[in-house]
Amino acid sequence: MRAVVERVTKASVRTGGEPAASMGAGLLVLLGVGKNDAEADAVYLVEKILNLRLFPGAGGDMDASCLEGGDFGVMVVSEFTLYGDCRKGRRPSFSNAADPLRAEELYDYFISLVRNRIGRVCAGRFRTMMEVESINSGPVTILLDSKKEF
Repeated sequence: MRAVVERVTKASVRTGGEPAASMGAGLLVLLGVGKNDAEADAVYLVEKILNLRLFPGAGGDMDASCLEGGDFGVMVVSEFTLYGDCRKGRRPSFSNAADPLRAEELYDYFISLVRNRIGRVCAGRFRTMMEVESINSGPVTILLDSKKEF
C-alpha cells in the first residue's frame, strides 16, 4: 500500500460536480492499493500515518501527531495511480495496482481502521473521477509505502 500524506488546513472532494466530502485541518491521505497488499499493510500504514509527528506541539512545529493535539481530521482518497510505473515508454503501467474489487475492500478496511482511532474521518468515492482540493500547510508532504520500498 502506498500513501501520499499531506498536512492541510482544509480539503474537499467533489464527484460529478457535487460535493462528496470536506474537512478542516488535518491529514489528506491519497491511498493506493497494490496487487500484493493485505490487511496487514493497511494496519501498518494507519498506525504510521496517525502517529506521524506532523503538527505543532510543545516541542516545536512538527512535534505532535493528529492523535495528540487539536481537532484534526483525516480525509482518505483512493488513488490507484500511485502504482503507476513510468520507467518505460510514455504511458504509465498500472500492472502493480490491485484489481478494483480487492482494492475497494482494502480501501474500506483502511478507512474503518482510521475511524476506530480518530473521530473526524471522511473519504472520497472509490472508483469515481474526483476533484480533490486542498491547502497544504507547511508545505508538509510525506510518501509512505507499506513494503518500505521508499
